[in-house]
Amino acid sequence: MRRGLLGALVGALLLTGCATGDGAVDVNNGGEFRFVQGTPAGEVIPSGERAAAPEFSGTLLDGGDFDSTELDGGIAVVNFWGSWCAPCRVESPEFQEVYAEVRDRGVRFLGVNVKDTDQLARAFEDSFGIEFPSVHDPRGEVALAFRDYPANAIPSTIVLDAQGRVAAVYTGAVAQEDLRAVLDLLLAEEG
Repeated sequence: MRRGLLGALVGALLLTGCATGDGAVDVNNGGEFRFVQGTPAGEVIPSGERAAAPEFSGTLLDGGDFDSTELDGGIAVVNFWGSWCAPCRVESPEFQEVYAEVRDRGVRFLGVNVKDTDQLARAFEDSFGIEFPSVHDPRGEVALAFRDYPANAIPSTIVLDAQGRVAAVYTGAVAQEDLRAVLDLLLAEEG
């Protein structure tokens, strides 16, 4: 029932155009981009209704290999972004601030860069001082792994709990206070 409801929500989001620029960019398999309405506070999924995140792998922007099993055993924030995405330019430095606050508490951040060249993606990270790693995903393969969640809109953020289950989903830019609130909730669940 919940997946059907989430699927309907995603479908509605992808069909809704956003002329204000406050939404996210929809990246479809044809390579076209369009803005879609975001979910401002996101959706926090109750613990008993969470499903396991899909497994994925890829190459990091620094050239290293990444496997999603590296996120096992801790809370993780997976953010889908692109250098061409205006909301990402606001969100990414704010994510860096939150990352700096929580990394010593075992919270991991992973960026997933889509539809960029390596050079543009690295320049974006350098210009905003991003310290957490990013997978380079120019063809959207990681986003496709998360097809049950709205990771095909940029920016999108998926927060995983310590059991590797999807605990929160955001389409559009995430406000720092919303990200902090969900991370505080998940850290409290760990005890």
